[in-house]
Amino acid sequence: MIKELVKELEWLAAFPVINELRIHLNQKTYFDFLCSMREEGYRMFALYENNKIVAVAGVTIKTNFYYGKHVFVYDLVTQSTHRSKGYGEQLLSYIHEFARDSGCGMVALESGLARVDAHRFYETKMGYEKFCYSFKKVL
Repeated sequence: MIKELVKELEWLAAFPVINELRIHLNQKTYFDFLCSMREEGYRMFALYENNKIVAVAGVTIKTNFYYGKHVFVYDLVTQSTHRSKGYGEQLLSYIHEFARDSGCGMVALESGLARVDAHRFYETKMGYEKFCYSFKKVL
């Protein structure tokens, strides 16, 4: 089952899974950021197995000149003990449908350079195209 997480208890239940991807966060920082992010349109979806969250996706709907109206995936993670069971594919496919239903023409995401397995998943299994670099400057 996949559902959107909209309640505080659901967000807290998702923290251990998100924390596997965002290891720098503690529960308080996660919750503080999440509250701010939700004000900016961030939405979180979870895939459940036996009533337990095993995969999480965090997205926003955005519009810009180069993608038009699109869904941007900020977070996509499957709990390490549940990987290679197709949960990431199920959840990302759900996000694709959510994007279509929301009138979006594209789903975009970024993935760290070191995440070679994730890149292979996005390109080979999910049909994503690697087409640019993303840059940042810490201030």
